[in-house]
Amino acid sequence: MTTKTDLKNLTLPALEQFLQGQGKERFRALQVFKWIYQQDAYSFDEMTNISKALRKELDETAFISNLEPEAVEQGNDGTRKYLFPLADGNSVESVLIPIEGRNTLCISSQVGCAMACEFCLTGTFKLTRNLTTAEIVNQIMAVRRDLIRNPPALSLDAAGIIDDEDDDDQADSPAAIRNIVLMGMGEPLHNLDNVIPAIQIMIDGNGLQLSNRRVTVSTCGLVPEMGRLGREIPNVNLAVSLNATTDELRNRIMPVNRSYPLKELLKACKEFPLPGRRKVTFEYVMLGGVNDTLDDAKRLLKLISDIPNKVNLIPFNEHEGCEFKAPTRKSIDAFHKYLIDRHVTVITRDSRGGDISAACGQLKGKLEKK
Repeated sequence: MTTKTDLKNLTLPALEQFLQGQGKERFRALQVFKWIYQQDAYSFDEMTNISKALRKELDETAFISNLEPEAVEQGNDGTRKYLFPLADGNSVESVLIPIEGRNTLCISSQVGCAMACEFCLTGTFKLTRNLTTAEIVNQIMAVRRDLIRNPPALSLDAAGIIDDEDDDDQADSPAAIRNIVLMGMGEPLHNLDNVIPAIQIMIDGNGLQLSNRRVTVSTCGLVPEMGRLGREIPNVNLAVSLNATTDELRNRIMPVNRSYPLKELLKACKEFPLPGRRKVTFEYVMLGGVNDTLDDAKRLLKLISDIPNKVNLIPFNEHEGCEFKAPTRKSIDAFHKYLIDRHVTVITRDSRGGDISAACGQLKGKLEKK
């Protein structure tokens, strides 16, 4: 039995090769690609500028996959959490964060995660499998669809996930997704074979038409893969989940540090090819009584001082079964002030979706318990 090809797993050059292998002209790939990503076509029958004969051939060899949410929760601040069922019975989450008319979407790259960071809820699911390229881009397309049906109200400026320093003052349409952050379930750099083609589709002018300035890839610190990402897609933003300022503590809470300690990680950050005025974002989850002292702030400043940087402080979101606690407001403010006073660009991430299951893994875990 011949297995059909999911066309959403193919970049435009790969789609050209696929159709040329069937004896079709190269320009047909561009037509199909635009129908998929700009018209959100569900079937080949919708592609009216393509002959019926070619549509019939495509239907015999290929298909166009889609995702539809199994559950959607919306918070009072406009945050929306989506749970998407996959064809094999697994599920993944995405979170939409509306920020003054500029929607940021946080998407997943794996089912579960193998990195086993001590404070992370997703890590408790372990790694089941990588998402395909199609499953990554389909999260974006499904949320776009939902936004068209149910446009969000404007919300307060919040997350500090994306650098908007060079933004224009024009807000997007309520259904537009401005920023994509690969910070959901999974470690994106652990799935580069599928993440890189997905990003290429996102930033393709004939595909999802996103600016590379608006795509951020987060990593816990897979150093060789950081190098590969920088070589193959050098213009995306990099966010590094740091969370500790000594190897001793980072070894304990983030096992990846045992393979790639701070010295190697920071060297890779320094070498990452960021264009222009862009900076590496250092994410720092503040764990009460663990990494939230002024001594930690001083060490953090020293570690990143020779790298173009900005810092996102993320107060820990407590969840069941985890021993860590949220930091006090006093320690958050003191840490923030220490960095600000020394001219570091720092944002303390507001807690978004606090009234819904908006932390990674919470909605999935809640429904699995039911």
